[in-house]
Amino acid sequence: MLYNIYEMQRSLLSGASAWASVMAETVTNPSIGPSLLGMGPVIASALDVFAHAAMPRGKPTFDIETITVDGKEHPVVEAIVQHRPFGNLLRFTHDGLPEDAPRLLIVAPMSGHYATLLRGTVARMMERSVVYITDWADAKMVPGEAGSFDLDDYIDYLIGYLEHIGPGAHMLAVCQPSVPALAATAVMGANKHPARPRTLTLMGGPIDTREAPTSVNDVATDRPLAWFQNAVIATVPLHYPGAGRKVYPGFLQLAGFISMNLQTHLMSHWQMFRHLVDGDGEGANSSKAFYEEYRSVCDMTAEFYLQTIEHVFQKHSLPKGEFVHRGERIDLGAITDTALLAVEGERDDISGIGQTRASLKLTPGLAESQKRYLLVEKVGHYGIFNGSKWRTIIAPVVEGWMKTHGGEPASASAPASATAPRSRIKAVK
Repeated sequence: MLYNIYEMQRSLLSGASAWASVMAETVTNPSIGPSLLGMGPVIASALDVFAHAAMPRGKPTFDIETITVDGKEHPVVEAIVQHRPFGNLLRFTHDGLPEDAPRLLIVAPMSGHYATLLRGTVARMMERSVVYITDWADAKMVPGEAGSFDLDDYIDYLIGYLEHIGPGAHMLAVCQPSVPALAATAVMGANKHPARPRTLTLMGGPIDTREAPTSVNDVATDRPLAWFQNAVIATVPLHYPGAGRKVYPGFLQLAGFISMNLQTHLMSHWQMFRHLVDGDGEGANSSKAFYEEYRSVCDMTAEFYLQTIEHVFQKHSLPKGEFVHRGERIDLGAITDTALLAVEGERDDISGIGQTRASLKLTPGLAESQKRYLLVEKVGHYGIFNGSKWRTIIAPVVEGWMKTHGGEPASASAPASATAPRSRIKAVK
């Protein structure tokens, strides 16, 4: 019922958006009354903002056609190199890369947004690396015969992707996938898997949410698991390929994030309106581009979502040593030769300071030289992987870490202590 109500509302808003877009152009016509009174730009701007907010959105494209490296422009080649029901593996490369360029798997969040949210992450790392990224599917578009998808499957997918890329690759996980990425690395380490990553970079991830809990963590812990199962899980309607599948709808995830920062989002739309009234198309387009991506949402399978709530946010299974994969307890001590970089933003309001850093304490099999912590001042959650500070401050550290630890893996000769080296970078405004 919940999903059907949303679909009805979406259909109505789609028509209203089209009407508002047409009217925005009409009222600026000099022959129309409001424009003669000087009100045309104001009314048109208001209609334009409404039309943009209400329009339906599908899956965005990465749309990275060229990349500039050292002042030279190169055409980008994007390809699907592995197709799986719940997520494709994409590869980005260009002819300016050397044959021995590092290979990097970027693990995008399966958290209601598409992998294109990391467009800036891909573009920056592509300058010096062959970049692969997990392009997770919208659960409502996956036919029922594909089966279920839970945390065990997520970990298996990551291992499969690394196997496809081959030995010697690196892995970078942004936010939510930090937990399964760390778990997959431990599973591969325990098996001495030849394709285990040389380095693992965790960025703003909820490794241990007992450290500096945020409002996002509070939402996940204030209610029992049964509440989430009864209140936010919906059934995919009949007109989608995944009809009948139980999901956590992307539109609920989006509504939750917007409600937590409602004042900020309202101010952003007000500024968009002012830009349009003032004729500042560039300023308005910048806001539109952000919300174009931010409002493009997809569904998660119910089993994956509920297990994430239970094990990551409520039971803290991984930091307690109780996380299980395919019936076997995951031992983070089995990570002995994958160098670990933990990155956090000082102003991150989704994963608090210390939640990602906890990974360094939980991996006693790594030597001190194989661990690093980077705390970047004046950077929020999205600034960790996108924007100028990501490009100029964080990405060079990631590239340097990959270069330093890009050789053949060698197990640590001695266990690491609980405290890892710490870097604190003050970002420029």
